[in-house]
Amino acid sequence: MGSTSAHNNGEGVGRRDLIKRSAALGLISVPTMGFLSACATGGGGGDDKETKAPGGEKSAKNPLGVKKGAAMEAFIFKGGLGDQYAKDAEADYNKTYGVTVKHTGTQQVGPKLTPRFAGGNPPDVIDNSGADHLDMNKLSTQGQLQDLQALLDAPSLDDAAKKISDVIHPSTIEKGKHGDVFDVLYYAFTIYGTWYSQKAMDDNGWEYPKTFDDMVKLSGDIKKKGIAPWTYPGKYPYYVHFNLFGQIAKIGGMEEWIAIDNLEPNAWTKSDAVKQVVEFYEELAAKKYFLEGSQGLTHIQSQTAWNKGKAMFIPNGSWVENESAPTTPKDFGMAVGALFDGGAGDKMPQGTLRAEPSEPYIVSSKGKNPAGGMELLRIMLSKKHAQNFATKVKSLTCVVDATEGMTLSPGLASASSVFKTAGDNLISLQLQEWYPALTDEKIGGLTGQLLTGDLKAADWIKKTQAYADAVAKDDSVKKFKREQ
Repeated sequence: MGSTSAHNNGEGVGRRDLIKRSAALGLISVPTMGFLSACATGGGGGDDKETKAPGGEKSAKNPLGVKKGAAMEAFIFKGGLGDQYAKDAEADYNKTYGVTVKHTGTQQVGPKLTPRFAGGNPPDVIDNSGADHLDMNKLSTQGQLQDLQALLDAPSLDDAAKKISDVIHPSTIEKGKHGDVFDVLYYAFTIYGTWYSQKAMDDNGWEYPKTFDDMVKLSGDIKKKGIAPWTYPGKYPYYVHFNLFGQIAKIGGMEEWIAIDNLEPNAWTKSDAVKQVVEFYEELAAKKYFLEGSQGLTHIQSQTAWNKGKAMFIPNGSWVENESAPTTPKDFGMAVGALFDGGAGDKMPQGTLRAEPSEPYIVSSKGKNPAGGMELLRIMLSKKHAQNFATKVKSLTCVVDATEGMTLSPGLASASSVFKTAGDNLISLQLQEWYPALTDEKIGGLTGQLLTGDLKAADWIKKTQAYADAVAKDDSVKKFKREQ
């Protein structure tokens, strides 16, 4: 996602620049995918991904063969992004196909839909986000997810000469595959980082620090002013991992992090980067640089304390601008900073950023109207609806250049700027998505103790390795592997 200046000066965009144009997501307050063990699906398996519903006549204007008047159902996660953006796209679908999409906005996607998949009557299109999402790996294995290749091959609503695959960022396609089958559309991007008020920094003559040492020094200055340097949602300490894990990859390099993703023996204990990063958080805790009482706060409460100026920095994802909007002062100047430098030995340079495709949409292959489900996604991937998403939720979609010429909100403009600076130095991690019980519950519990000063860095590392080893040996947990 380019900065506003790049939008205005007509710079060309190469393939490598595309991610900068499709930046910032607004997701939810938890990792996107994760895998619930309790997602029974039933209803047969195999590789039957063909659309069985009676289709309509395919034409230039109806490339997916949607039957006019056929019922269609959408199930949309209603978290930090709300669901109005989806309703707006549904309104255009309704006009075109002469129906009213049956819409459900919910935070309980998994609990509500697990029995429906088991019963063979799932909704047609699902925004599968939130803490209680469906296990997409299991659904894909059982043939419950529609192969979305037809969507990728369909013409864009904005330019019939371009396929959908031409107008979305390539990493969206890469991440949405199970094996060779593209069956998940990540509609947006999240960037993770350290969020702060630009106004508060300017008022005090401070600059966002570039290194761990600078951050520790600045935190001391902030504390002297009677402000807590940091807060975090202690009820969900895995929020700290959004930065902590990214820092390990930035300092140690992706090869070291991929060993962690792959649950390799001693991946945590043999890494100097892990030691350096965890000791940084141990130092912040020892010097009491966290807002008192943070360990008892929810994500909303910690964001509100931050908005009210009680703390300067908060680890978060780019959904925070929309989610915390009700308590954000007008002149707050929401901004996000990249990962800190550890030292001269860092494997990745200053400005490196963690950024990932997010907000997974799936279409049920055994729904009543899979063609309609794909068509709704095609509508959402138009510039009109990508811009509507950016306006409504202060976030961008995977549609390249969709926000050309738009005025961006402060947090989104800041995200744009750090994306431009990062260039190709972008980090994407899998551990939190593949093994959420490990990261959010087990390691999260350790991180909570680390930040209150009740656990030393060395013990955090040793216990984290033991938890990872236990998952590696547990045959009941499906394993995934990243290539180096």
